[in-house]
Amino acid sequence: MLDKKPSATRRIPLVIATVVVGGLAGFAALYGLGLSRAPGGDPTCKPAVAMAQKIAPLAHGEVAALTMASAPLKLPDLTFEDADGRPKKLSDFRGRTLLVNLWATWCVPCRKEMPALDELQGKLSGPNFEVVAINIDTRDPQKPKTFLKEANLTRLGYFNDQKAKVFQDLKAIGRALGMPTSVLVDPQGCEIATIAGPAEWASEDALKLIRAATGKAAASL
Repeated sequence: MLDKKPSATRRIPLVIATVVVGGLAGFAALYGLGLSRAPGGDPTCKPAVAMAQKIAPLAHGEVAALTMASAPLKLPDLTFEDADGRPKKLSDFRGRTLLVNLWATWCVPCRKEMPALDELQGKLSGPNFEVVAINIDTRDPQKPKTFLKEANLTRLGYFNDQKAKVFQDLKAIGRALGMPTSVLVDPQGCEIATIAGPAEWASEDALKLIRAATGKAAASL
């Protein structure tokens, strides 16, 4: 009489195949095989990608760590508060190129970077550009204000999010991996470039790049 049960050696490949297929199915469900996780796709952000490609040669020296946008990506409409506690949204700044920066007093590189951001704001802020530095301290709301005052950083506007949701919102689209985080954003709210970590924003390298991003130095590229 034939034994209809598969032998142990015949069962092993079946088990392995089941595990592999199951693992691939789980991976596909979680990550969509890379498709559902692909960033962006908003057609209104195609000009931002074109700008990123245009100014990419300027991402060197003090701003060499910038990652230029390679796919259309509109940032979430981040919500935060101004110095008087009034609600603000990223869309309130439409029409201007922005350097959106997330910082905290417990972040040593953030504190070191703030004077350069303050200087950048003083040199280039206007109808075409603004630094939007958002503090995400979650405990003592007076501490970041005290830090800015003691460091005599008076040109930056004060914005804060005590729930640190702005960080989570950027993290959800892969644009906040640590602190500080800065995103160069076009007038439509689209990513031009992102950097994880500090930069010398008052350096000539940074100034040239941001001037080009606002169109002020397009002829020199």
